Amino acid sequence: MTQRLPALFLGHGSPMTTITDGPERRAWQELGRTLPRPRAILAITAHWETHGRTHLTAGENPRTIHDFRGFPQELFDIRYPAPGSAWLADRVGELLGEDRIVRDDTWGFDHGVWGVLQPMYPEADIPLVAMSLDRSLTPAEHLALGGKLAPLRDEGVLIVASGNVVHNLALWRQVAGTQPEWALAFREEINAALAVGDEAPLLSAAALSDEPATFAVNSGEHFLPLLYAAGARLPGDEVAIFNDTLDGALSMTSVAVGDVLALQPSH
Repeated sequence: MTQRLPALFLGHGSPMTTITDGPERRAWQELGRTLPRPRAILAITAHWETHGRTHLTAGENPRTIHDFRGFPQELFDIRYPAPGSAWLADRVGELLGEDRIVRDDTWGFDHGVWGVLQPMYPEADIPLVAMSLDRSLTPAEHLALGGKLAPLRDEGVLIVASGNVVHNLALWRQVAGTQPEWALAFREEINAALAVGDEAPLLSAAALSDEPATFAVNSGEHFLPLLYAAGARLPGDEVAIFNDTLDGALSMTSVAVGDVLALQPSH
């Protein structure tokens, strides 16, 4: 019998985290060592936005995308040659409805995907499908998609949503190295809601996440992946918060939904 896998939300932060030793990267590595080996991985990424339908990477060998600039060449040299998975794309189509998805062979694995998976599974040998955020959906509809994906957890598929709880790059430079009260308060509110399964604060935050006056999240694409992990929560699931660090307007807060006692990720 296939062991149920958790649903993860990983705060990915700067691309430098992928190549820099630190507690966050070490926690990702520990997850890769501790979790049962997945049959495949479905990665919902903040760095792929579509409109009208949800896109899935297609093809046997999706390309590695370096969707950033101004970073060391070492990052641009990284390739994450994980194989695609037609089986998983088809299964997502069954769960979400074929009219809801597009198989897309023009995209690949962006740093919201490989940035967290490379430390977890450096061999890049687990079949992988990346999934976009359809920005035409409401927060409640994103949450509902997460719920529809939940059966994958009993089918050997690791759901990895990648984004950030607190993410405001417009303010990052001026508050770097500090812990602003508004960021601490927002993180506390979201963490508390996740712990008890209260979806209302998550939906409210997501609804406001693109408003200029919202300090904690000024670009909703980084918050929305959290709704997929929260939506994939099943009865009896516990929630573990880890990597709960905050630097100015960027948090690395991460969430494991499921058999968290078996995970024991580094904090």
